[in-house]
Amino acid sequence: MDRTVLERFPAGGPRGHWPAEEYAGACRDEGVPARVVMDLASDAFLVVVEQRAPERPESRASPARG
Repeated sequence: MDRTVLERFPAGGPRGHWPAEEYAGACRDEGVPARVVMDLASDAFLVVVEQRAPERPESRASPARG
């Protein structure tokens, strides 16, 4: 699965205020399946949408018949 980052929010926001959750909720209200994840490396909350990676055609060998 691939993730697309819709928005980033710094983790040090004011206490009791959750802008990433509010943004994700607004996205979900519009039908976008957004969720919030924490990016520890950048100390930020990310609002992401997970998407399935396009399927690649598999090369299948014909079964040997004997």
